[in-house]
Amino acid sequence: MPGPLSPILLALRSLALTSLVGGMLASSGCHSSAQTDAQPPVTSPPTRQAIVHSVRLQTWPLIIRSQGVLVADEVASVGTKVPGSVAKVYVEIGDEIRAGEPLVELDRDEFQLYVDQTEAQLAQARSAVGLQPGQPVESLQAQNSPPVRQEQALWDETKASHTRAKELKSQKVISPAEFDVVVANERVAEARYAGALNAAREKIALIGVRQVEVALARDRLRNSAIVAPFDGFVQQRLVAPGDFVQVGDRVATLVRTNPLRFRGSVPEHHAQSVAVAQEVRLQVEGIVEPLTVRVTRISPSLEQASRSLMFEAEVANGDQQFRTGLFAEAEIVVNPQAVALVVPQSAVVEFAGAEKVWKVIDGMAHEQEVLTGQRRSNGIEILSGLSPGDVILSDGSQGSVAQIEPLRNSHDPEASEQRPEEHTTDHAPAHETAPESTVSG
Repeated sequence: MPGPLSPILLALRSLALTSLVGGMLASSGCHSSAQTDAQPPVTSPPTRQAIVHSVRLQTWPLIIRSQGVLVADEVASVGTKVPGSVAKVYVEIGDEIRAGEPLVELDRDEFQLYVDQTEAQLAQARSAVGLQPGQPVESLQAQNSPPVRQEQALWDETKASHTRAKELKSQKVISPAEFDVVVANERVAEARYAGALNAAREKIALIGVRQVEVALARDRLRNSAIVAPFDGFVQQRLVAPGDFVQVGDRVATLVRTNPLRFRGSVPEHHAQSVAVAQEVRLQVEGIVEPLTVRVTRISPSLEQASRSLMFEAEVANGDQQFRTGLFAEAEIVVNPQAVALVVPQSAVVEFAGAEKVWKVIDGMAHEQEVLTGQRRSNGIEILSGLSPGDVILSDGSQGSVAQIEPLRNSHDPEASEQRPEEHTTDHAPAHETAPESTVSG
């Protein structure tokens, strides 16, 4: 077994180790310095091919949105004009009915008896003044009635006696007392004639009263059959045979559903923009195809509670496709010639609550935050963030900070008509598939 190393050998060994470590560190430092001085090779980023869109003004009609319901053109709670017992009910809920057709009929016996009574009283009054059946009362003069003619004859006789009495008195054949009797008789005859004339006029007037009574009796008989006031449908039947109804009691509810009325409202700040005859695009709940109607009525004042203006638009319903009470959404075209900046829906992306597009500047795509307005099937309205002439990526979901090689320049069809030198469209044709982008991030 070897003995312990001498101090000299230990010192030499430590020195050798120190030299070895120093050499390794020196070699390493030189290598690192060489790497630091060397520069990496410069490489250009890959280019991405993408469809771009030229932003420009295009027709974007100014539209006000509203919500409402379809209501019936007319709703009537049909009541009875006369009291009576219900004899027959002709309708049920949902029945279609025409104007003038019976809904309910009351017991008519009592009404018929009243008609017979008034007609008999009228015949009696006519006979009292000598009117023949069928002879109009207008042809009768009061002075020609038999009682008046009788009193006229007596008066004429007393007037003749008065004339003779004057001659006899002048000859002193009769006494003054006898003459006074003759004068008194003439005055009595005149008064009786006047009384007969007044009585004849009263009887003629009574004939008119009896005629009105007959008309009222016939009207009550006619009103015992309650009829529909207009064409429509039965919404409610409210009585049954045997019920006794008083004047004004409801027997049925009718609705007229052609046309219907869309009734909606717009906020106060749009109240001055709504006018009669404006186009309204109506989307009815449960109906796929939208309707195009027009504003027909506008309320003269705003509703104080909601500070909104009510309007109506008529909806043709000849085929009874729609029912009352259906919910509908309306778009009122206030200004069909308005323009706006519009971009494809695919160009706008949303991230962290902000809406952005990829704007191409000097061949490079950069994020651009925008403020959007209305969204429609043909694009999105841009309120701020872009200007006419800006170029953006048509598909914002594939955007990144990269160099862009436009594959195709797309814009709206209307703009292409205005600028024939740019043969581009908003969307690729159905038979053409846009190639995939080749961009580096």
